[in-house]
Amino acid sequence: MEPVVTVGLDGSPESVAAARWAADEAERRKLTLRLLHAWPLLVPEPTRIPAEVDQNYWARRIVHNARAELQARHPGLVIVGNLVADDAQDALLHAASESEMLVLGSRGLEPIQSYFLGDISMPVVARAERPVVLVRAQTREEGPLPTPGTAGDVVVALKLHGPCEDVLAFSFGTAAARGLPLRAVHGRSVPLHAYAPWGVDHDVTKEITQDAQKHLRQALRPWREKFPRVEVADSIRLESPASAVVRAAEGAGLLVVGRRRHHPPLAPRLGPVAQAAIHHARCPVAVVPHD
Repeated sequence: MEPVVTVGLDGSPESVAAARWAADEAERRKLTLRLLHAWPLLVPEPTRIPAEVDQNYWARRIVHNARAELQARHPGLVIVGNLVADDAQDALLHAASESEMLVLGSRGLEPIQSYFLGDISMPVVARAERPVVLVRAQTREEGPLPTPGTAGDVVVALKLHGPCEDVLAFSFGTAAARGLPLRAVHGRSVPLHAYAPWGVDHDVTKEITQDAQKHLRQALRPWREKFPRVEVADSIRLESPASAVVRAAEGAGLLVVGRRRHHPPLAPRLGPVAQAAIHHARCPVAVVPHD
């Protein structure tokens, strides 16, 4: 199958926002856009029956409306529709394995919306073998979100211990495709021994910062050489990694975080940084699996 960007559609404003983001990204990367709607009760394609007795009418309409809007916005983009008679989670995981990335709508943290995020998107993010991007829709309470492709830089969260090649490859590739700067962020909590009766020992924090800066620049060096046109900045923040990443994402165009493919038994599939990013960052969040 040729490389595609797949977006999951369910007719919600969030999935429409995700489809618009995915179309922009597919056009930048010169890839096909696949619009996927999955529902276990879909029936085999009927032939020439009126809409009032077509059990797939609303499913087809969701995909048709999205395709018509996106094709008008991107006349040169190849867009295909895909109706799948399967559980949404299973269909999305299978689609992710065949795609350069999977794009999903992400809702807020209100009770009903949070349930949706946990019921479908979170298990997919936690298990997908390819990057999954979560895109939020604008709400009146929050005000306007950054316009895809026009606001902010690409921010990547780095741990500095263990492999992060897949995360950096996605981040630099995305920044290069968008012509945007890349900002690498590392958060590190201040250790207890850095605290003194008068406050924080600045000699200790300076040493921690310099050590982290050294390792961060070493991790970025080969990627700077591979993508010389990408403007790169690095930032060390002495606070919890989750807080550092969420703060760094303010005004960003995209936040990229990693997720380990293999984790200890009983350990959560998503770490605290990925969890915080998904729930609290207002910009699109890409979760990239890595070894």
